[in-house]
Amino acid sequence: MGKKNIELLVNGECYEIPILSSWTLLEVLREKIGLTGTKESCDMGECGCCTVLIDGKPVRSCLILAVEAQGTEITTIEGLRNRDGKLHPVQEAFINYGAVQCGFCTPGMVLASKALLDEKPSPTETEIRRALAGHLCRCTGYTKVFEAVEAVASANKRGL
Repeated sequence: MGKKNIELLVNGECYEIPILSSWTLLEVLREKIGLTGTKESCDMGECGCCTVLIDGKPVRSCLILAVEAQGTEITTIEGLRNRDGKLHPVQEAFINYGAVQCGFCTPGMVLASKALLDEKPSPTETEIRRALAGHLCRCTGYTKVFEAVEAVASANKRGL
């Protein structure tokens, strides 16, 4: 089975990468591009650790072939930091509210939270819980995660 060149737009940067057609987006992000913030865990799309944004929507990168991501805009956790180095408000809230424990599941939860807040700047608690359903964490108990997202939503309401 020969390799095929694909082009991916990741965090605003274009990458031309020779891959096997069976490689997942997760494999390419971690192994070929070196963006290890996207975590590999269950490899079945059930834990949420490998979540990235494709055209602003959360997607489990272990379930999508890299070739399928051509022509889309991919955002990983590394792409959230502003050009001046400032963290995204969701990242700051996760830190401030103690929603980061071991950090393994954090990138996926941050990206899913960002996607929710982009779509609905002031979500209800139920909407937050629904958006984060399927993101497994063994450390936080989720309360601090929900509080962090609610804090960003509250700031959005106040126009901060």
